[in-house]
Amino acid sequence: MKNSISRIEQKRRFMKNFRATKTLYLFVIPGLVYYALFKYWPIYGSQIAFRDYSPFLGFTKSPWVGLENFERFFRSPDFFLILKNTLLINVTNLILGFPFPIILAILLNQVRNKAFKKLVQTATYAPYFISVVVLVGMMYTMLSPYSGVVNAVIRFFGGDPVHFMGKPGMYVMIYVLSGIWQTCGWSAIVYIAALASVSPDLHESAIVDGAGRLQRIWHIDLPGIMPTIITMLILTAGQLLTIGFEKSYLMQNSMNLGVSEVISTYTYKRGLVDGDFSYASAVEMMQSVVNFVILISVNKFSKRFSDTSLW
Repeated sequence: MKNSISRIEQKRRFMKNFRATKTLYLFVIPGLVYYALFKYWPIYGSQIAFRDYSPFLGFTKSPWVGLENFERFFRSPDFFLILKNTLLINVTNLILGFPFPIILAILLNQVRNKAFKKLVQTATYAPYFISVVVLVGMMYTMLSPYSGVVNAVIRFFGGDPVHFMGKPGMYVMIYVLSGIWQTCGWSAIVYIAALASVSPDLHESAIVDGAGRLQRIWHIDLPGIMPTIITMLILTAGQLLTIGFEKSYLMQNSMNLGVSEVISTYTYKRGLVDGDFSYASAVEMMQSVVNFVILISVNKFSKRFSDTSLW
């Protein structure tokens, strides 16, 4: 009897809360519809990774081949090259690119001139909204061996023009440094927000005790945003095999193909250009599974050695 009354009371409270917040639930619906249509429903089509897919037979009637497409990729002569290129770019970006937004956020947090601070923030946020196509076009123009401003400076000092975009040894650094320039300011927003939650009383007490600016940054600001840093590091590690297709493909040419061919460009060529949809789907599925395993592993490691984790 008591359980029945308790359930009725819970139901009554739920309906009361729902009526009070029903407008908020309406705002959730578009997001749910988006994820259902464009994120979860396409998972149904991932079964073609295990089939010899034919557009004329459809998903369910195409012959089942099991893990054959995965085995083809692992035995492919391109496997190690593509994996190496993908990891090299992402690991370099992790080492060089991950600290930059943190440093920028800490520096901006120390600025007391509001006008100058807003100017720097605007200047660093703006590149994020530049299209990747425009960004790569700017790079080709500025680094051109014939009319680029960089080579103009090199010639001015008596050097020979350098074909930056055609040199395999420079591809990774150009890719990573241009990415840092484009996303550094935008990525710093989350750290700036985290620094805003650090109590000013801690800094005041440290100043009274004679602590300098660098000491306060090291002992107050960095520990204060460390949970945010660890969370962002976990999420970044979960994308270790993922590289944006557009930028990689636009920067790619016959001279740097040995270092610019990554998983995303490879699956595009095998899937859409060659029409081998099953094989391309298998490669992408392998990429997603490995990323998920890395995410789980790094999160577990973080949870074991710190108090911060995604769940």
